[in-house]
Amino acid sequence: MTSTQVPPTESWLHGLEDAVVPAAAAVAAALPSAAPVTPGAPQTAADLDLAGWPSAATATLSSPGASVAVLVRAELADALASAPAGALEVGAALQPALDAAAVALGSTAGAGRTVTGPELAELAAAATVAVPLDTASGPAAVLLLTVTGEGSTGVRAAGPRPAVASNRGVELLHGVAMEVTVELGRTRLSVRELLALCPGDVLELDRAAGSPADLLVNGRLIARGEVVVVDEDFALRVTEIVAQPHAS
Repeated sequence: MTSTQVPPTESWLHGLEDAVVPAAAAVAAALPSAAPVTPGAPQTAADLDLAGWPSAATATLSSPGASVAVLVRAELADALASAPAGALEVGAALQPALDAAAVALGSTAGAGRTVTGPELAELAAAATVAVPLDTASGPAAVLLLTVTGEGSTGVRAAGPRPAVASNRGVELLHGVAMEVTVELGRTRLSVRELLALCPGDVLELDRAAGSPADLLVNGRLIARGEVVVVDEDFALRVTEIVAQPHAS
């Protein structure tokens, strides 16, 4: 990929710089990579050398006229194609990355699909902006954002929503079900490592033995505690409530 640095204030970005940079960071965090991935500078897609990017995962956004795509190297596509349980589509495997980009853009993504060959060339040619996603050893992927027509007004940077003027009626939300998760720790695996997992393998997490477990509600950390057993079931004894910043 030719590294043509284009200032993010250039008119070709159509004011999307505030949206595409957070989207690239979200995709970088969601990519199945063993090494940290860092977004590069937004640039035009015209200089992409597609010889290094044989396939991509793409999805249409709920914002009219907008779509996202993630170009991947042949190594990842080959690893998915040779999965022991059967070949995996790039579009399906990278759905979490497409969803992460959509959320950062204030939108939602449709089902991911795999694009190769002439259709991939057409996709790159139509893209509004490209953001390289790099590791220390070189480019790992490329985020493409395509916005046409009225989609330029529908894609925006995700941010805080306006505060509700009154708390009256909030009791109506008391019955809303929320997903509660207890997390012992995390780790990162490449797709190749993930596909090579076998029963009996041990995954080392990023947390020392005996450390508190995290309590998350809909993915947001709200408390920490210690894992206990209650009537032969695992449970969490809350030891700390995590303070949340007040909305300004």
